[in-house]
Amino acid sequence: MSAASTSRLAARYLAALRAHLSHGEDSSLATANALGKQALKQGLDTLDLARIHELALVALLPPEHPPNDGDLSILRAGAFLRQALTPSATATSATPQGPQPATTPPAERPAHRAEVATLKQHLQRETDRRKEAEQALKTSHQHYEQLLAQSRLMQAQLRHLSHQILLAQEEERKQISRELHDEISQILTGINVRLAALKIEATANTGNLKKKIASTQRLVEKSVAAVHHFARELRPAMLDDLGLVPTLLTFMKDLRKRTGLQIRYTTSTPDQVEQLDNLKRTVLYRIAQEALTNVTKHAAATMVAVSIKTEADGIAMAVRDNGKSFDASGAFTARGGKRLGILGMRERAEMVGGTFAIESVAGTGTTVHVRIPFHSSVAADRTAARGGRKRGAQ
Repeated sequence: MSAASTSRLAARYLAALRAHLSHGEDSSLATANALGKQALKQGLDTLDLARIHELALVALLPPEHPPNDGDLSILRAGAFLRQALTPSATATSATPQGPQPATTPPAERPAHRAEVATLKQHLQRETDRRKEAEQALKTSHQHYEQLLAQSRLMQAQLRHLSHQILLAQEEERKQISRELHDEISQILTGINVRLAALKIEATANTGNLKKKIASTQRLVEKSVAAVHHFARELRPAMLDDLGLVPTLLTFMKDLRKRTGLQIRYTTSTPDQVEQLDNLKRTVLYRIAQEALTNVTKHAAATMVAVSIKTEADGIAMAVRDNGKSFDASGAFTARGGKRLGILGMRERAEMVGGTFAIESVAGTGTTVHVRIPFHSSVAADRTAARGGRKRGAQ
């Protein structure tokens, strides 16, 4: 038996096995039987044919072959091999019983057994590898399913937040319109009426003229103060002129005066806080403003501590109160407008590449944590720029 004839047989076997794995027709099994007969004529034994089958299978099923399809292909290839081995098995069963001349030297039989054992080990390792790959694929699929579920949840939250923001903006506009109409408009109308009366009295009776002028001036001052109040609520000019720390101290002083809430403020390096750009300082101020407002509305707290400190690559702020706790884990998934402020704080922090978290423990109170980096990623900077253009000066 020449090596060339064995190579030709191996090439025919490879082509026939490829056709069998692709189509799986009965005719290919007949081809396998014919190949087995040819191998028997060339003096090849079952081990030689099994080696040819193994080489063909390795060529047809590379390591990157999908595990599920690979296992099915191995089963179909096994049927092909069994059909190819049928002529050899038939010839062996037809051999007369009794002592026969040994066709293979006895010294070679242990070597054949070793080769068979090696072949079995190789096939077992291949099976184990494919099972591991299949398990890894299942784990990866589960991981991507979890990521997809989280993505869908975040999309739903963003849609809900967008709707709530639109509603909040409309409500804010209504409130400003109502305040302008009910307070400032009435004050200006009163000023106009008094000025008309003063015009008439100026020619007739000047006795109470100074008092009426002083009263009118007080109305003007009140209207100016109301306009300044609205302007500070919309955008504190102090934040642009003096920086974050003075603006935050002023807000906390006014809040303490209006509510009686005890507020303790600590900072390590205020100069480094002011190194943040204008948008990031605004984000910290708005988050602190919202957190303190939530404390006065919902926490029933008597004391709140605000701390700002510098870290290696950013600024960390914490707002801690001693009031009532709530379910912080569900704060970002709650429906309705109750958690709009919390969602807005998180959105502001993430807009500039920062992080936001809430801790709420019964008997201890609630702590809002926010961290803003000195230098954001390129993607965060672009998002912040778009957000700044959309929001305008706040």
